[in-house]
Amino acid sequence: MAGIQADYNADVEAVMSIPIVPNLLEVICRTTGMGFAAIARVTDEKWITCSVRDEILFGLGPGDELKLETTICHEIRQSGQAVIIDHVDNDAAFRHHHTPAMYGFQSYISVPIIRRDGSFFGTLCAIDPKPAKLNNPETIGMFNLFADLISFHLNSIEQLSFAKQKLEEEQRTSELREQFIAILGHDLRNPAGAILNSAQLLLRMPLDERTTRVANIIKDSSYRIKGLIENIMDFASGRLGGGINLNRNVNEPMADILSHVISELQIIYPDRIVKAEFEFGEPVNCDGKRIAQLFSNILSNAFTHGKPDAPVRVKATSADGEFTLSVTNQGTKIPASAMARLFQPYSRGEVKRGQQGLGLGLYIASQIAVEHKGKLSVTSTNYETCFILIMPVN
Repeated sequence: MAGIQADYNADVEAVMSIPIVPNLLEVICRTTGMGFAAIARVTDEKWITCSVRDEILFGLGPGDELKLETTICHEIRQSGQAVIIDHVDNDAAFRHHHTPAMYGFQSYISVPIIRRDGSFFGTLCAIDPKPAKLNNPETIGMFNLFADLISFHLNSIEQLSFAKQKLEEEQRTSELREQFIAILGHDLRNPAGAILNSAQLLLRMPLDERTTRVANIIKDSSYRIKGLIENIMDFASGRLGGGINLNRNVNEPMADILSHVISELQIIYPDRIVKAEFEFGEPVNCDGKRIAQLFSNILSNAFTHGKPDAPVRVKATSADGEFTLSVTNQGTKIPASAMARLFQPYSRGEVKRGQQGLGLGLYIASQIAVEHKGKLSVTSTNYETCFILIMPVN
């Protein structure tokens, strides 16, 4: 019962929140000369006023009820047809009706308010103790128009409420997901590190060819897991905390940092060729570990999506106050639909079997660029794809 009452209260509040309603009711009274106009919520159980203009002291306000069976609106809900009475005493259908006698009116008009889904909401009605000229196209057309306007606004309010509820649900889901991946990344870090250390320890021992191959597979997979965990932790930090933290060094050894990333990834992708060109004319003030992480993400992306038999070109320079890093691979063009969301979280584009990830790598790389007051962008043609980082050296 409490839920039903809450629904009625919501209906009353919805009508009262429509800004044009008071003006509509005033226009009705001024145009028809009638002293009472109202919007009523009518169901098979209740008749409740939602908004009222009362110039004859009829005594109803928003939220007040009349016994359903005593109203003509009850009959309108059943028939779906408007009722118009100029003068009750002269109306054959209503001169002996109990409602006019009970409430003391002579003129009456009520039209149904139908929701956009076809359901019956209630009525737009007006009464007066004196007769009035209502049964004409102008007055009926005005009431029908106003009823349609009310229906339109009710539908808009309902849609807005639904969208708000949906947004709140999605926000809660997003927060839970991000908290989950933060916890997951934290809990995976130690066992992943133990696996990597164990693989490296095994490779220092005398092993046969088959065992060495298996140990290398474990080590290479551990590197990939380590990168995924770093992306998870950075994503969680950026979304749930204060962003990605930087530990800047005024003169990072950029050539060594980038060369180390290339060497590390070529352990995982031994068949890929990298042609690197470095020219650093100015020192770069940055977080070297973060730039290495950014570079690792876009270079591994080039290995994953580029043509296997074509070299990946890497170029890094620092001059005229800017540090520039580009990674270019040959391969198919990135689709426009994927380009639009390439740097968004959980966006992976089309990947080959066995290459699936969380879709966080390029998002994290772009955020590292932003934290360095730079920008990571991409161009893609039918021949090649190029990711380029541009940021100030200081």
